[in-house]
Amino acid sequence: MKKLFLFAFTIASVLNYNVSAQKKATVQEVKVAINLNEVKDDKLMVTITPPTITATETTFHIPKTVPGTYSADNYGKLIEDVKAYSKSGKELMVTKTDENSWKISNSNTLAKVTYWVNDTYDTETGRGFGKDEIFSPAGTNIDAGKNFMLNNHGFIGYFEGKLDIPYNVTIQHPATLFGSTSLVDLNKSDTIDNFKTDRYFELVDNPIMYAKPDYVTFTVDGMEILFSVYSANGVHTAKSLLADLEKTMRAQKAFLGPINNNKKYTVLLYLSDMSKPDAKGFGALEHHTSTTVVFPEMMPASALGEQIKDVVSHEFFHIVTPLSIHSKEIQYFDYNNPKMSKHLWMYEGVTEYFANLFQVNQGLINADEFYQRMQSKINNAAAMNDTMSFTEMSANVLVQPYKDQYLNVYEKGALIGMCIDIIIREKSNGARGILDLMQKLSKEFGPNKPFNDDELFAKITALTYPEVGAFLATHVAGTTPIPYDEYFAKVGVNKAKLGVPVNPFLKDQSTPYITVNGATKEISVLDTPQLNDFMTGLGLKGGDVIVAINGTNYNLDTIYDMIMTSQTWKADDPITIKIKRGGKEQTLTGKVKLAMDEVEGYQLTDTAKEKLNQAWLTGK
Repeated sequence: MKKLFLFAFTIASVLNYNVSAQKKATVQEVKVAINLNEVKDDKLMVTITPPTITATETTFHIPKTVPGTYSADNYGKLIEDVKAYSKSGKELMVTKTDENSWKISNSNTLAKVTYWVNDTYDTETGRGFGKDEIFSPAGTNIDAGKNFMLNNHGFIGYFEGKLDIPYNVTIQHPATLFGSTSLVDLNKSDTIDNFKTDRYFELVDNPIMYAKPDYVTFTVDGMEILFSVYSANGVHTAKSLLADLEKTMRAQKAFLGPINNNKKYTVLLYLSDMSKPDAKGFGALEHHTSTTVVFPEMMPASALGEQIKDVVSHEFFHIVTPLSIHSKEIQYFDYNNPKMSKHLWMYEGVTEYFANLFQVNQGLINADEFYQRMQSKINNAAAMNDTMSFTEMSANVLVQPYKDQYLNVYEKGALIGMCIDIIIREKSNGARGILDLMQKLSKEFGPNKPFNDDELFAKITALTYPEVGAFLATHVAGTTPIPYDEYFAKVGVNKAKLGVPVNPFLKDQSTPYITVNGATKEISVLDTPQLNDFMTGLGLKGGDVIVAINGTNYNLDTIYDMIMTSQTWKADDPITIKIKRGGKEQTLTGKVKLAMDEVEGYQLTDTAKEKLNQAWLTGK
């Protein structure tokens, strides 16, 4: 390097002018301008200033599909009134060639492109996500003066062949709104934000949520985490939900160890107002340094905390795969003619497995709860096509019949990860597991070095054991169903009859002990001679109107909150219920009693394998 520097310095004085001129001439970027102060008919205008285009014809695209969604969402359907102008201000001919593409004539004179963008949240029905509706965490929101969810792929497009040049985005916004994102704002104004990215992927990989400031930051093992919340009616705040998120992310970092080197991570939580047209696709979408999350605002804090633990942890684990370990299909993603990878079992399945394993590993749940979760996944996977090749399904997930099997990536995909983990633990006498494999793959590849799809199984086999390779060939690429009992038995776990608590307001999964009066919205106890121990222990009787529980009022509008909260109750928790009986209010106090339902599940029964079992679940 020193020799090259000295040589360059010697000739610099001779070529300085020409080199500078050449650099100036070759600087290319796409400029984007959006003004959040000017909302028209619930739409925003986007202005794009193109890089230098020498061709007389070019195509402008809005993505059809974006990474992490595995569906053809056609974001072009949100775009209206696309116009192109020359440097002299003349309007150029624009021809729409498909739902997501516009051909621009005389593009060698192109100075700017403008168009209007609709949002998705206030048109959602909650039906058909991945089919005819865009999943809310990948969607957009325009609520003038209150909230803007800028999933940038829904607002900003790209020119054919120009994906790998920088983007320079300027966003004007009300001073009352703060833009939460992992991108760095280069403008310190309270009303103008400026973001620069090296390429289009980096731009769409960093969502921005504008809202009244409600955020907290904390640091975990050198990583700064920004947690931003939008709650339309102020039901929840970032501060009130922080404990669950922070506890979860500290546990995740401890579980992952040195595999992740992110310096910043952003969690954007949008809480939907279910009393009006608003987002209805609940869940999350991962990005390299952030995740967007959408849940109903009506959820009680305790239930929301549990969802944050499960859903956000899944998205955060995507920093391992596919964000650090992925194939060329993902590295060189084609937004409008995507080619899918064969390895959704790893991208989504191993990620989902980690989202459950880390909880038992870090003491957030116990072993029996972990087994119960895996049992649930076995049951759910059994309802899908268990003889379809998982690699074949992954590669063709955008089309039928494979498309309908997509949800199995979270069920059988996670179980594939579990079985591989057990094989590695068994063969290494507990010393290593699937996390060790992911760490090795991350070092071998990393964010900027993709693997060839057809070579991954051989690489995994070389890093582990022949038995892992045989499992992948038989049960992942092949069509043979997985004999889960055999793999559980390797770590001392076998089928057993288990007792699980029944919701105190339900006799069984379909028979309630309560009803509602549509006219008064009152919740009352059914007049039945056989109430459960929970109700008789408190002195509840048929016809009693439930006014409040533990100080929280309930009626028809909040009965979902009541049921969700009751799911978190433990046996012998103290409880106070305010009721109306015969028109008079009274208060009943006592302790929670929960009936138990016998179900088939898994338990550690082979004590000879207890040490291997502990290595699997705790890493010790």
